[in-house]
Amino acid sequence: MKNGFLEIGKVVNTHALRGELKVVPWCDNPQIFLGLGHVYIDSKPFDIESAKEHKGSILLKLKGVDSIEQAQELKDKNTILYVTRAQLGELPKDTYYIIDLIGLKVYEGDKFLGTIEDCFPTGGNDVYVVRSEDGRRILIPAIKQVVKKVDIENGRMDVELMEGMGDDN
Repeated sequence: MKNGFLEIGKVVNTHALRGELKVVPWCDNPQIFLGLGHVYIDSKPFDIESAKEHKGSILLKLKGVDSIEQAQELKDKNTILYVTRAQLGELPKDTYYIIDLIGLKVYEGDKFLGTIEDCFPTGGNDVYVVRSEDGRRILIPAIKQVVKKVDIENGRMDVELMEGMGDDN
């Protein structure tokens, strides 16, 4: 599912016998699940009856999933849970959804460096993985000293690389 939907987690197991799901959250703040009214599975909304954090996961009870067999079926399908952008509200300034960053063209001045193909956290900041036209990977830290401008609408990111960042190793 694309467009207005964002992946928020994946069903990885069942919990108990009454249809609860164990979900690995794919968001910065797993407590978001606690305030959602519903999630989407294959474009179909499912109301959330309950959600609670449990050992780094979310235990989620969806209306209409009332047995371990129904929950097991969702687990077996590697079910991804989605929400709409509207459900999550406005992002803080200079914060972006990873899905919106993937595919951005990255430039240093007029020089095209490549296209963002991935992003991963390092603890202190995220790192963007940029693939150059010749296939090299350039790792760009998501810090203000390097990332100067992000223009999602026009598909562009402007950066100022620190010494040694774009060099071949």
